[in-house]
Amino acid sequence: MIFAVVGPSGAGKDTLIAGALRRRPDLRLARRVITRPTEAGGEDFEGITPAEFAARKVRGEFALDWEAHGLRYGIPHDQLRGGDVIFNGSRAALPAAQALFPDLRVILVTASAPVLAARLAARGRESEADIRERLERASFDLPPGTRATVVMNDGTVEDGVAGLLAALQPDRAAR
Repeated sequence: MIFAVVGPSGAGKDTLIAGALRRRPDLRLARRVITRPTEAGGEDFEGITPAEFAARKVRGEFALDWEAHGLRYGIPHDQLRGGDVIFNGSRAALPAAQALFPDLRVILVTASAPVLAARLAARGRESEADIRERLERASFDLPPGTRATVVMNDGTVEDGVAGLLAALQPDRAAR
């Protein structure tokens, strides 16, 4: 099964995914390729230049790719094979992901605006203008027809991870 975790910046997607991976050794993370320096921190990703990204895309190395916040993101084909796989995706890339993987399960991780603002400020990667822009996009709707299980991540990390683990259960119906 492939699980796409989507949601606004600051919702805690990477934190919850890391917690779920620790508790579910059978779950595998699809490592993304991003046009951002690896030392920028955050999730475990492969940082490359925009030129290298473009070359790899032309060679057909990505199963899925998208642009968000001035960066390019890609998931290589081999990262989406074998067992239960989870990836941090983009709401805008969901139509392509759903076309590629008809059984894709979508999990929307979100948080209230004050929590999102505090988390974005605390991570120190964005300017105040960037934070305002990300907060404006926080209510971005999922593509029409997309069914998603919602995980509200306003509480503790433990509560958020528990919510994500529940959403990963095969019998959990999307809303």
